[in-house]
Amino acid sequence: MRKLFILALAATSFAACKNNTANKVNTTEKQIAANIDGTPYAVDTTSTLTWIGSKPTGKHTGTFKLSGGAFIVKDGELKGGTFTININSLNNEDLAADAGSKAKLEGHLKSPDFFDAAKYPTAKFEITAVEPNPDTTKKEVTHIIKGNLTLKDSTKNITIPARVTLDAKTLAASATFSIDRTLWGMNYKGPDNPQNWFIAKAVELKLNLTAASK
Repeated sequence: MRKLFILALAATSFAACKNNTANKVNTTEKQIAANIDGTPYAVDTTSTLTWIGSKPTGKHTGTFKLSGGAFIVKDGELKGGTFTININSLNNEDLAADAGSKAKLEGHLKSPDFFDAAKYPTAKFEITAVEPNPDTTKKEVTHIIKGNLTLKDSTKNITIPARVTLDAKTLAASATFSIDRTLWGMNYKGPDNPQNWFIAKAVELKLNLTAASK
C-alpha cells in the first residue's frame, strides 16, 4: 500500500510539474561575462521579482525586492550588467497575515529547506550576452538575454526572453519565465524525498525592472 501511495504521489507531482513549464528557460553551466565599457544605468530598487510556486493542491505567489545593480548601455543598446535580489525580502501575497500562515510560509521558504536566507542573503543575475529577438512576430519579446543566475551556492546560465525599452535616461525590462529549482540544489528534505516530489520543480518568475542613467 505504501508503494502504491508513493507511486500515485509521484505521478500527481509529475503532472503538476508538467503543467507549470510555460516559458521554461534553457539552462546551461556558468558562462564568462564580458567586461564591457559603456554608460551605467542604476537599477531602481523598487523594481520587483514576482515568484509563483505550485503543488497539486494549489499555488503560492509572492515577491522579492532588488537590492541594487546596474546595466551597461553602449551605442544605444543594452550590452551587460547585473542585479542583486534580496532573499530576506521574500514576501507572500496570497495568505492572510492574521492567520499566521503567511509568516509560517515565509519562514519556511527562508529556512535551509529552501533558500537558506541566513547563509545566502542575496541572489544575483549577471548578463553574459544580449541579442535582438530573431522572431519579430513576438512583439512582447524584443531581446534574448543570457545570464548567470546564482542561487545559494550554485550558478547556472539561463536564457530569458525579455522586453527591453531604452532611451537616453531610462531602461525598462520585463520577462516571464520559469526555472527548475532543483538545478540550484533546492530540494525539500532531499531530491529523493516524496515530500519534495509533491512540490512542482518549475518556479515561475516575473521580472519588472527599471533603471536610470546618472
